[in-house]
Formats: sequence, structure tokens, C-alpha cells
Amino acid sequence: MSRRCQLMAMMSAMQCNPVFKATYQRLIAAGKPKKVAMIACIRKMVVILNSMVRDGVYWDPKINKN
Repeated sequence: MSRRCQLMAMMSAMQCNPVFKATYQRLIAAGKPKKVAMIACIRKMVVILNSMVRDGVYWDPKINKN
């Protein structure tokens, strides 16, 4: 997946998903540049998605907290 696709997916996730939105806002409040915060959220999304595929489970916001 190209970085452009990942950025677009994360921009959508930050609007609709409270887990990624909170992570992004926390990083921005800590003084991180917007692009750095976005890439950190993308990495978090990839790790979560890989573990979901590995375990064969669906998204559960209770498990995927900050």
C-alpha cells in the first residue's frame, strides 16, 4: 500500500474512529508536527490491522484503546 493510500485511509479514520482521533490529538497536543502524528497513527493502524488478521477477529474499540 502506498503512503498516499495510507494517508487517505488515516484521514478518514481520524474523522470516524475515536481511537485514532484521540491518538492524533494527543500527539498534536504534545507538540508533534502534523505529518509525524499522522504517520504514527498510520503505524498504529497497521499494527492493529495485522493483529486482527493474525487472530481472525473483528474491530472492537474496547480492545484497541490508546
